[in-house]
Amino acid sequence: MKRLAGLLVALGLAGIVAAVVLWALPADDFVFEPGNAKPLADRVQVEGGRTPADGDVYYVDVFVRRTTRLEDLFPFLLPEGTRVIPEVELLPPGTTEADRDRQTADDMQRSERIASAVALRALGYDVRVTPHGALVVSVVQDVPAAKEIDAGDVIVAVDGVDVRTPEELRAQVAKRKPGDAIELTVRRGGKTVTVRTRTIAAPDDPKSPRIGVLVDQEADIKLPFDIDIDLGRVGGPSAGLAFALEIARMLGRDVTKGCRIAATGELALDGSVLPVGGLEQKTIGARETDVDAFLVPSGENAREARSHADGLEIIPVDSFQQALRELTTSPKKC
Repeated sequence: MKRLAGLLVALGLAGIVAAVVLWALPADDFVFEPGNAKPLADRVQVEGGRTPADGDVYYVDVFVRRTTRLEDLFPFLLPEGTRVIPEVELLPPGTTEADRDRQTADDMQRSERIASAVALRALGYDVRVTPHGALVVSVVQDVPAAKEIDAGDVIVAVDGVDVRTPEELRAQVAKRKPGDAIELTVRRGGKTVTVRTRTIAAPDDPKSPRIGVLVDQEADIKLPFDIDIDLGRVGGPSAGLAFALEIARMLGRDVTKGCRIAATGELALDGSVLPVGGLEQKTIGARETDVDAFLVPSGENAREARSHADGLEIIPVDSFQQALRELTTSPKKC
């Protein structure tokens, strides 16, 4: 009897050790987990600005990590709202986790500059912007350009004609027909390269040419005074809307009405709010932090957020100007 009891104890200990080992061993896929909504009050510094006593603006992040071997065996162990992402979706062939970390850090720095410029322009300050090309924000999958163009590239010429703005890029592409060969001069990693691809037809107009990329303005930005934003190791561009709202708050705009306002959305230099990923995880994070409202990009992002809101107020916006107007004119008080 004692021998059987000892054997059962040994088996139990072996099972615990195996579970611990499997939990510690990373697997091949990644997971997006809900993070927490965090206030920006101590993360944003504006020269001459002040932090109001009431209300807060929150950013919402997503925790990205590899799955564990134990989670691969028992998926029910994953937290609510977790999404499993195949490695190839997050790390295209030829890239590493270090490459991705560098890219998300660069995206964050750019998001901080753009949010500062957008907020100050909307508040009437003089912001100097010198255009330097069309920055590729994303590339449509399964189009010819996807083999030649990457997010982060800056398109500076089309068939030898210089382009300094997204508008100039669109004007040059519009001179072609769907299916035409096109040569793009691209600035990538400090080097200038030439790539050749073909145009495609616009989804809503078979006669209108596109190259299948979403672009924003690449530019040097000079602000009238210093603004410093530091989120530590958090990366990516999706906190841009929250940054701009916090800057406006510190410069005297009552964007919170004493409430806890969370926001997500990438900002373009013209103030447009661009769609971002991870809305399920971000909405759950905002909801569990008990914020009063969550501003998100309109369209599919807003629909996804509402499907996971469970009573949390979702406010869809197309631009920073709209977000600022809706918040400052709202009669809501908390």
